[in-house]
Amino acid sequence: MGAPYVIRLTAPLGGVLLCTLVSFRLGLNLASVGFLYLVFVVLAAVYGGFWQATVISVISVVCLDYFFDEPIFSFSVGRLSDFVELGAFEFTALMVSRLSNRATLRAAEAVAERRDTTRLYHTARNILLLESSNSQGNLVASLIREAFELGGVILFDALSGLIYSTTDPAPAIDQRLKQASFTDSDAFENNTWFCALRLGVRPVGAVALCGTAMQKLTATALASLCAIALERERTLEKQYHTEAARQAEQLRTAVLDALAHKFKTPLTVIRTASSGLPAAGSLSELQTDLVSLIDQEASKLNDLASRLLGAPALDSLEFAPQFEPLLFSRLMKAAVQELDRQEDRDRFVVSVPAKEPAVFADRELILTALAQLVDNALKYSLPESPIETQFLVKETAVVLTVRSQGLVVASADQERIFERFYRAPGAQQRALGTGLGLSIVKTIAADHQGHAWAEGEPDRGTVFSLSLPAAPRGFREQ
Repeated sequence: MGAPYVIRLTAPLGGVLLCTLVSFRLGLNLASVGFLYLVFVVLAAVYGGFWQATVISVISVVCLDYFFDEPIFSFSVGRLSDFVELGAFEFTALMVSRLSNRATLRAAEAVAERRDTTRLYHTARNILLLESSNSQGNLVASLIREAFELGGVILFDALSGLIYSTTDPAPAIDQRLKQASFTDSDAFENNTWFCALRLGVRPVGAVALCGTAMQKLTATALASLCAIALERERTLEKQYHTEAARQAEQLRTAVLDALAHKFKTPLTVIRTASSGLPAAGSLSELQTDLVSLIDQEASKLNDLASRLLGAPALDSLEFAPQFEPLLFSRLMKAAVQELDRQEDRDRFVVSVPAKEPAVFADRELILTALAQLVDNALKYSLPESPIETQFLVKETAVVLTVRSQGLVVASADQERIFERFYRAPGAQQRALGTGLGLSIVKTIAADHQGHAWAEGEPDRGTVFSLSLPAAPRGFREQ
């Protein structure tokens, strides 16, 4: 029995004895003294507890019976009044002690909440000040452990499958963490909180807070901090990769742009010289064919250089297409007619719908995109095989499909072939190229609020589609 317990008992006991002495000398009646004793019962219940108040209640009833209840200076155990007095004192002791304990508990909870709120604030600030690193999860776990003085913190990132811990976690805790993540649940077991990490309503992991009796609200708040920290790390990593890719793309574009400009001058000289050789005369048939071949290949190189120069312009913020109502099918026929060889033009079968709405488009840009699709179909299709082009009229769009027989683009490459400089496996063996054509098509389609995509047909070939928004009714081709 400790000293505080003795003090909490002897203080009201002394008060009862002193009150008895004074009241007896003053000649107070039973009712008045009973109320005075009740005060000491209440004080004992508030500062000591129920059992201390019970002791004071019994002593108070004994004093009342001996000194103030007739006949005085004698005990009359078993009288109804004694039980009524004791019952009143005990009921008061019970209610007051319970209310006092509840108030004390709430005060302690309020202090703990203020302390945890302060810790949460400092933890959140420290997490936000962390620099990006490969061990971000371990740093977050260490910060939480130090701030809340925990036995250990184990963090499970379900998106990466990694576990970060300030201690060596037991296999049972690892399994319990994964269970909390997969079931999206929170639980308190063996002085350990297992809380799911959530982004919105989606569970992305779990955290184990070991050796703590903190409130659930604090534990879930820490879990939210962990989820935000992990997501912030992923976002920063994506930004770094995106920025690195953007800078690499800018550098590559600048180099290619400079090379394309440098190619233009010698190509112009080569084409001028090759065009002037036939006029010089005295060329044999073989020499004439070689000069013609030089001129054709120089023309192709000039076209490639023009594409390299035109690609960056499409990504420029200052670039603005000039829209006008046009018929998609007429633009396609014009792109086919631009082909040099008649045998290439004859391979295209253009199917035009009976009622074709106009599309709002920039004539030169769409012709450029269609020229890329036509050139692509010729290069990667079987020689002399037909190339089918159709136009599908939907509610708000006109869709062009170009179907060729030959190279089949795999599902994994159907998105990537529209990336700049990417070429699908097998394309290098079929034809020369820069990997710019389809990226130009996709950029032009996006500038027109349209779409471009590819679909492989097993054992047949590939279908390329270009969709453009249809003009409202009443607009006709200009």
